[in-house]
Amino acid sequence: MPKTFDSGILGTIGETPLVKLERVFPGEHSQFFAKIERFNPGGSIKDRSGLNMLLEALRNGEITPGRSVVVESSSGNLAVGLAQICRYFDLRFICVVDAKTTEQNLAIMRAYGAEVVVIDERDPATGEFLPVRLRRVRELVASIPHAYSPNQYANLSNPRAHERTMREIVEELDGRLDYLFCSVSTFGTLRGCADHLRKEGLRTKIVAVDAQGSAIFGQLPTRRLIPGHGASVVPALMDPAAADEVVHVSDLDCVAACRRLVVREAILAGGSSGATIAAAERMLPRIPPGSVSALIFPDGGDRYLDTIYSDDWVREHFGEVSHLWKD
Repeated sequence: MPKTFDSGILGTIGETPLVKLERVFPGEHSQFFAKIERFNPGGSIKDRSGLNMLLEALRNGEITPGRSVVVESSSGNLAVGLAQICRYFDLRFICVVDAKTTEQNLAIMRAYGAEVVVIDERDPATGEFLPVRLRRVRELVASIPHAYSPNQYANLSNPRAHERTMREIVEELDGRLDYLFCSVSTFGTLRGCADHLRKEGLRTKIVAVDAQGSAIFGQLPTRRLIPGHGASVVPALMDPAAADEVVHVSDLDCVAACRRLVVREAILAGGSSGATIAAAERMLPRIPPGSVSALIFPDGGDRYLDTIYSDDWVREHFGEVSHLWKD
């Protein structure tokens, strides 16, 4: 799959580094590599999805620079990516977020000129914001002339962007990859990675990393603290055959794994990245010596400084748990 765009700042999306993890799994006789997606210009893997969805819409005439209005729901990362991409293409952007979106992400979106609609009403059935966000997007698209929603939860251009993500990993590892750990939310990343592996005939075992209390793989949806992985509704892109195994991790699992990454690897990663570490730790007894595993780190930890990396926030929600990451 060729590079999707070559002009300006958007030409730097993709080709992110693959870093060998040397210390987070001490004593293991297997190799673990992290795909560090924070190095995309918008700071996350969602830059890939956002660019691919909007390029496709531009090519087929669904949106027109200087005229169209892009309306999308996001918990944060796609919002930032789309804000930058829409600014580049002269597209008005309205993003529907919720009360869990960080002040930093809101400030970045507004710096790019995005208009932000914040949902603070939870869905009565699930206790989550997502169903209300999606309903608000539909209302806005119906009421605004020339409005268009990429709909990351159902748009096939989302997973197609991540066939390239997987290709980059496979090429970097010379085709040797035994396990892939990938967090799920819209299911775009995992589905795209799985599609590439199937096309290439590779037998990599795909581990879907979901949140406890997420509806994606059939759990009863409950309130969750860490955004970025899991969902309160099953996304249209969900393909149960794409994953060989599913591991559910808790909010505390994410926090502790993120903190261990900082202590042992000096990597400041986001919550969904910590989730992949927690899942890999749980599977260690079943990973054969000599195996090669890749973990996708969707974003960095700089947008979680007031939550995951705040001692006060952690104590408020989990109590005194620092023993989980202090060596």
